[in-house]
Amino acid sequence: MKVKRHKMIVELIGKYEIETQEELAKKLNEAGYQVTQATVSRDIRELKLVKISTDGGKQKYVIRQEHVDPANEKYIRVLKDSFVSMDMAQNILVIKTVSGMAMAAAAALDAFHFHEIVGCIAGDDTIMCAVRSVDQTILVMDQIRKLITE
Repeated sequence: MKVKRHKMIVELIGKYEIETQEELAKKLNEAGYQVTQATVSRDIRELKLVKISTDGGKQKYVIRQEHVDPANEKYIRVLKDSFVSMDMAQNILVIKTVSGMAMAAAAALDAFHFHEIVGCIAGDDTIMCAVRSVDQTILVMDQIRKLITE
């Protein structure tokens, strides 16, 4: 249940500008997750969410972003050009690429030095990444989505 709740939190903060724990708890309750403020507080800490200022002078929760070096733009391009889909199986992230591009995409992922990823194995069109935990797998998926949609 916790993994599904964490995934829902990531979706909610991506969709709405959520400013407080109470707002997040309300959105989770509306989505069918019965949570307390204490649970939300713990989830925020575990997901390593931070608040940033918005254009309107308010704040909102986001996933802490690691700085991407401009020298890594070529790796972002490789990921964008090769990416087909991704899914998770517990703490294993499976990324599908166009045929023949999995090794290049895995090398690009390695270049980003995601602390959460222990290692990657690539075939012709599939990458399997061992991630430290299920929660961190969700975070890595979100970070990859952000990289390829920029």
